[in-house]
Amino acid sequence: MTPIRPDVDITGLVLAGGRSQRMHADKGTLRYHTADQRQHTAALLAPFCADVRVSCRPDQVAEIEAAGLMPLPDTFLNLGPLGGLLSALQLDPNAAWLVLACDLPYLTPETLRLLVESRQPGCFATAFQSPWNNFPEPLITIWEPRSYGPLLRFLSLGYSCPRKALINSDTAVIQPPVPGELRNVNTPEERAEAENELKVES
Repeated sequence: MTPIRPDVDITGLVLAGGRSQRMHADKGTLRYHTADQRQHTAALLAPFCADVRVSCRPDQVAEIEAAGLMPLPDTFLNLGPLGGLLSALQLDPNAAWLVLACDLPYLTPETLRLLVESRQPGCFATAFQSPWNNFPEPLITIWEPRSYGPLLRFLSLGYSCPRKALINSDTAVIQPPVPGELRNVNTPEERAEAENELKVES
């Protein structure tokens, strides 16, 4: 696939700071392709973004750097994905952030290209509709600069779920071309299934 010119106001963010309690292993270090999921997801973002960061806990910084990636340690702690997103927006509030979770091994460049090409900068965010609950999928989303203030307000009201912010804002929602590509891999059973389907390369 021919790369598109990186959009200079889109920065990529790989969410890799979770504890992976259901998986019993760090989901970012798992391999379904030739690189681990942090590296694979960063490479997936690179053709569409001027810069790519990896959201992580402060104790992961050295490990992320050793993997050849640019860490973005959380400054909003213990908030899950919202903490990573807010930390990114705090770092650069003028950039749109294309956010991907690190546990999406099925996602392809073609689907990500559709999201970028469907971007509506005047909206709060641009997101795929989840095929499982018909709500916006917050962890495959372009969050616009204007989302920062409302996200802080949602947090002040006690809401730490980014999906609720998408639902209650002017989010541009598009249909995924291949719904199965939005599957998260969260458990050992799902991991085994993904390895079988993707024929993990050694």
